[in-house]
Amino acid sequence: MAPAATPRERARDLSGGRVRERWRMGPEARGLVLVMALLLVFGLAVLYSASAIVAMQSGRESWYYVARQASGVLVGVVVFAVAAKLPAERWHDWAWPMMWVTIVGLVLCLVLPESIAPRVNGSKRFLLETSIQPSEFGKLAVVIWTSMLIVKKGAQLRRLTKGVLPFFVVIGVLDVLAALEPDLSVAMLYTLLLALLLFVGGVRIAHFVALLALAIPVLWTRIQNAQYAVLRLTGFFDASKAADQVNYQLKQSLIAVGSGGLLGVGFGQGRQQYGFLPFPYSDFIASNIGEEWGFVGLAAVTIAFAAYALLGFRIARRARSQFLQLVAVGLTFVTALTAYLHIGVVVGLLPTTGLTLPFVSYGRSNIVLTMLLTGILVNIGSTRERVIGSGATDPLAS
Repeated sequence: MAPAATPRERARDLSGGRVRERWRMGPEARGLVLVMALLLVFGLAVLYSASAIVAMQSGRESWYYVARQASGVLVGVVVFAVAAKLPAERWHDWAWPMMWVTIVGLVLCLVLPESIAPRVNGSKRFLLETSIQPSEFGKLAVVIWTSMLIVKKGAQLRRLTKGVLPFFVVIGVLDVLAALEPDLSVAMLYTLLLALLLFVGGVRIAHFVALLALAIPVLWTRIQNAQYAVLRLTGFFDASKAADQVNYQLKQSLIAVGSGGLLGVGFGQGRQQYGFLPFPYSDFIASNIGEEWGFVGLAAVTIAFAAYALLGFRIARRARSQFLQLVAVGLTFVTALTAYLHIGVVVGLLPTTGLTLPFVSYGRSNIVLTMLLTGILVNIGSTRERVIGSGATDPLAS
């Protein structure tokens, strides 16, 4: 006698079709896509206003920077679509390869000649002109690798030498390589990501504090060797003792934000991008928002990233596994923290850094990476369904 058919087989026979799988986005994932789309559209408009004068002053067309950014957005859309459909569990197996690629990329930035790894604004952060920035990819690598190792170690995470120490060794290598570029902002972000994920993963606080105490002297020595970092910190804590050129960016940024008032001076009517504010299209693009869109514009951007963070953390809470929960927390933290650090800098609440505003600042590596991170979050916030035949849903779908 033939074995009885399973419910799924009976459903397939009744439908006369085959079973296939599809991903259905949850409400948080849909909200995340909406927030991303709004920020991208707004970002391209702000970028054009912030970069048009700079482009023309350098002999280029006014739309030079926004056209290049748009090409990055198109690539990002493809990357986002793939990441949103790719089961996020697969990133677990790619953790070590991603970490090695990041380390090799950072080393190549340091050792290759400037014809391949150019020095831009005093730092060697790029490969192939300004097409690839390995330190940006490193943000994803740190999140995936740390989450993988936390899950793998399990109860061993409560031990010092076999639990916590390996994390600091590997991420410490990344920090040193990033600091040598130099890019202390990214090095600090790597360390903050590690600290957050270890805390969420259940590390013993005493072990974490002990290793952090050992790392502080090394970090402080590196900061002292980086003269620009010392000057920025001095200028932030005691502006009266800092040279004018140290706080020049911050002063011009505050002028821009202050002149915007409540509603701003109007789109395209800002004055600071006429050569007064350095890098108005990247490191200080929120200054342009404050000037042209006023307090309302900056508040709207702040709220948008708060919504992004809320949706991302809700996705993490409902994730399918511990690994995906950690990944979702890390990816959300990367985007939201970077945004708030950028905004904090332009309004004078934080020392000047080189962190850009996600989805808005110029930078194709950054825009593609941020859309990739969002695509992974969308997949984590989606459920997999089995569709039978021409569209009926399998009642046993997960």
